[in-house]
Amino acid sequence: MIERLPHTLRSDALDNRERILDAARALFSTVGLDVPMREIARRAGVGPATLYRRFPTKQLLVAEAFADRLRACRTIVDEGCAHPDPWRGLCLVIEKLCELHARDRGFTEAFLATLPGAPDVAGREYTVKAVAGLARRAKAAGRLRPDFVLDDLILVLMANKGIHAGSTATRVMASRRFAALAIQALEACPRHAPLPPAARLAPNAPDGARP
Repeated sequence: MIERLPHTLRSDALDNRERILDAARALFSTVGLDVPMREIARRAGVGPATLYRRFPTKQLLVAEAFADRLRACRTIVDEGCAHPDPWRGLCLVIEKLCELHARDRGFTEAFLATLPGAPDVAGREYTVKAVAGLARRAKAAGRLRPDFVLDDLILVLMANKGIHAGSTATRVMASRRFAALAIQALEACPRHAPLPPAARLAPNAPDGARP
């Protein structure tokens, strides 16, 4: 029994950690980053002392909760930067970042927020620097409008965050259409390619209001 005890404790500690992270992700997504740590502990079914032993600060909890999303974000940016056509690479970044953020609104909160003392919690610094280089190349190719600034990317993500729908699938559908509209607005010489299908966001609208 004594020999099994350390393994049991390690297993319990791991279970507590996963429950805390699951609870944090759920609450960050629905309530936002302002949710109290005590509420996260309550949702996870652990005491505040256990929560703070695993994650002494909210910044560390946010960083760990969104570690997978951060890796996905970096992969998207790296894929866009590696594209031989910088404009298409920039479009890919905008499209995929909007969809990633539409799938996890808590990550959007972390990406757009500035948490005191947080060490670039959502990888925003990396993303912005990489997109800056990609934008310069797209401008040099004559495809990105010359007055584009990096704040425009943040503006697009802020607007994308405002999409509300009854399901994740509908939110993603609306996000794809919004990203296409944003890309057309950013193109130096818009060609107005067909938009993705529209999401049904106004169920009470008369049929004649929908093309």
